[in-house]
Amino acid sequence: MKLGLINSAWAQAGRETAWGIEQTKKLGFDTIDIFADPLDIDVRERQLIRRECDRHGLPIVSICCVATGLIDFNPSVQRFHVDRVAKYLDLAYEFSASNVLLVLGEYIWNREVIPAEEQWGFAVENCQRLGDYAAELGLKIALELEPFPLSLLNNIDNMVRFIDDVDHDAVRANIDISHLVLANVPSTDIGKLAGKAIHVHISDCDGKVHGDLPPGRGVVQFEPYLKEIAKLKIDGAVSIELEYSPEPDQIEAWVEEAYRETRKLMSSAGLRS
Repeated sequence: MKLGLINSAWAQAGRETAWGIEQTKKLGFDTIDIFADPLDIDVRERQLIRRECDRHGLPIVSICCVATGLIDFNPSVQRFHVDRVAKYLDLAYEFSASNVLLVLGEYIWNREVIPAEEQWGFAVENCQRLGDYAAELGLKIALELEPFPLSLLNNIDNMVRFIDDVDHDAVRANIDISHLVLANVPSTDIGKLAGKAIHVHISDCDGKVHGDLPPGRGVVQFEPYLKEIAKLKIDGAVSIELEYSPEPDQIEAWVEEAYRETRKLMSSAGLRS
């Protein structure tokens, strides 16, 4: 698998987009994931991203999208977010990316007002619709597992059930190792995602709360998870995720450290020569 970086890490450095892309390549990364809202960036920024990635020989693999409104109980909000995610798919197509990394929302009102199965149904229907559009563009959607109690997809069993319910070849899973640890998901459960997973995120945490740390700074035992991922034979990328660092002025050193440690881990697991 390739070793990539989500470019949102560089936002904490307070530097321009082109600088972050150049640094990503300079450190040795194979690929890059882009965190950018197509409704917030203009044509100049889109062209800059594509031009700089091409110039540095850094393929864009994934576009990250958070669309919690896909399971809102208001139909108008759902329609807006379906259209919004479609714009992300357009951007992924423009960037010759492979997938849109999609974060769904959480059950509202503690699952005490709207039946949970209704919100589940909203998500299934909207992801089927978006899967159709992704397939037209030759893209896939990679669903994120979030480790929070009310998240729609908060463990592998729910992820498998959701993908089976959507029943669309273009709607697959992302594996986030830190999230699995926070959700108390054992590494052996990863095998349930055989044929369903297309992308991987990696970061460390303290085992208690969400926190994107360079591997080795937290408590995550990566080896068993990476070995299980290797068995899936995913033709994609392992992308480092470093957001909201408690030491933003040290983010350059953090990215370099994360690259070095992740490369070692992947090589040990047989994921990268």
